[in-house]
Amino acid sequence: PGPSIGGDPVPPLAPLTAAASAEGAIGGSQIDAIIKTLARIPSTVPEEDVRGGEKILVDLARHAGPRTIAQAGRRLLDELDPDGKEPRNEDPKDGRPELRFVKHRDGTLGLKGTLDLETYARLKSDLDPMAKPHKAIDGVRDSRTQDERYGDAFTDYVRLKTSSRNLPGQAGEATHILVTMSYEDLIRDIGEAHLDLVGPISATDARILACDARVRPGVLGAAGEPLDIGRSKRTVSLAQKYALTLRDGGCAFPGCDMPVPRCTAHHIVFWRHHGETKIDNLVLLCTKHHRLIHRSEWKVQIAQDGLPEFTAPAYLDPTGQPRRNTMHLRT
Repeated sequence: PGPSIGGDPVPPLAPLTAAASAEGAIGGSQIDAIIKTLARIPSTVPEEDVRGGEKILVDLARHAGPRTIAQAGRRLLDELDPDGKEPRNEDPKDGRPELRFVKHRDGTLGLKGTLDLETYARLKSDLDPMAKPHKAIDGVRDSRTQDERYGDAFTDYVRLKTSSRNLPGQAGEATHILVTMSYEDLIRDIGEAHLDLVGPISATDARILACDARVRPGVLGAAGEPLDIGRSKRTVSLAQKYALTLRDGGCAFPGCDMPVPRCTAHHIVFWRHHGETKIDNLVLLCTKHHRLIHRSEWKVQIAQDGLPEFTAPAYLDPTGQPRRNTMHLRT
């Protein structure tokens, strides 16, 4: 206890806590947790209620740690001060959503934005199940960070949403992107392509984009002027997609549990090597493993029984034993 500025006596903040401390029943971290809660109780709360709340916390502190005390303190504050802090006399901020596309100096691309509460909740509820860690394979857990998992989930989410026929399109078509490069560079895997709205990309990235898309060939003149635009052709038909769904059941890469909607059809013998668009030259792959096949020494082939099997690079598995995905139920 002590005197106020006017001389009136001021009761101690936590007499029961002091008594328990003098007994040696509670320690410093527990005392801090109790004091932090008591200091947030408004002065309008009757003294007997404050002391009753302190007794609850002190009794708990005799056999519990600071985290448990803090949780109990929050519940106590909810009971003693259900209205919480008095709101400030300020006009609420405009909750208009904002989104900005960002190009970083190192060439990477990103987004910055502010969402309203409903959009935030809708987006997070959509991404949460897609961002769950992959199931462990041979005891090895998913090595991606939470941010990387949400990044992969958002990538698949955008691809799924932009392939919907219910979204507004451009020039009467569904959402599309334009990739420009010479036929020779695409075949020889050299040089770079130009992705509309983005800029230069590698020939490998151009092939990945063309693996399961509408390809519309164009002939340009010496000055880059369009001379002829051919008809678009879907490299994988809807019937073939159904057949791949029945056969693969999802991403066919060993140990991957990605479902069919998050996969694209990959040409086993690349299109630039004159690979045909037929079932025994196609396999369903998720975004991660599609890029892995294009960018690494992993190999995929269709076995004699008609199912896809994969061979790891020699530095991962010198035996070259083929592997299959057993995660999906096939009918």
